[in-house]
Amino acid sequence: MDPPPRKPVVVITGASKGIGLAVTKILLEELNANVVAISRTKTPELVALVEANKDALLTVECSVTDATGFSQAIALAEKTYQHIDGLILNAAVMEPLGSIETANLAQWKEHFDINFFSLVTALQLTLPALRKSELRGRVVMVSSGAATGATAGFGVYAASKAAMNSLCRTLAQEEPGIISVALRPGMVDTAMQLALREYGADHLKDADYKKFVDAHAEGRLIKPEDSGYVIAQLALIAEPDLSGQFVSWDSELCGEYRRE
Repeated sequence: MDPPPRKPVVVITGASKGIGLAVTKILLEELNANVVAISRTKTPELVALVEANKDALLTVECSVTDATGFSQAIALAEKTYQHIDGLILNAAVMEPLGSIETANLAQWKEHFDINFFSLVTALQLTLPALRKSELRGRVVMVSSGAATGATAGFGVYAASKAAMNSLCRTLAQEEPGIISVALRPGMVDTAMQLALREYGADHLKDADYKKFVDAHAEGRLIKPEDSGYVIAQLALIAEPDLSGQFVSWDSELCGEYRRE
């Protein structure tokens, strides 16, 4: 009798809320994966997931900018589950908003430490395991439409996401055995959108600010579970033809990864 197929193991950053929490829950409850959830804090929702999935969910409190802590988290993941098959790079910040002229360079550098340089650290630490995955290693980077757009006051966030997309393209070339995808999740109903509505008016053009306010008022924000499902599926079964691409969660390319 053949042994049962082993469960895939996925590491995800920014797992305590928003998209990250939704993806973690989907991987555990719908897609039968083991999850290593890395986040700066443990929210009540994440704690509840731990209680319900004690053997399948390993949580680590760690900032993605803490290279030592992240290294220890990956070592613990490999010790616990013996392998890593997927990496979801979801942790990110939006701040600071504001013009290039008034930019605080120290804050921009801190932003890039979180939104970009932490990705490099995570990849360096997980690539050896991803290369060895029997299921073929996969990396999903949670990007944004801002990466290819042009919104005044959104400079550092747009730049960090554009850099992420470039990193994804390069990774696909350097690691052809690993499938790497950058995904645009759309305007998702998360704390980031709330923050834009609360103080975006002070930093964005009126028309751009109105776009975010209207999307919420008209019920057009995407549920974290919807684009989150695509992220979870890509981390497990993304096809090679997507590697290196920047794709939107609701595009034709992602049709087979969405819920039916």
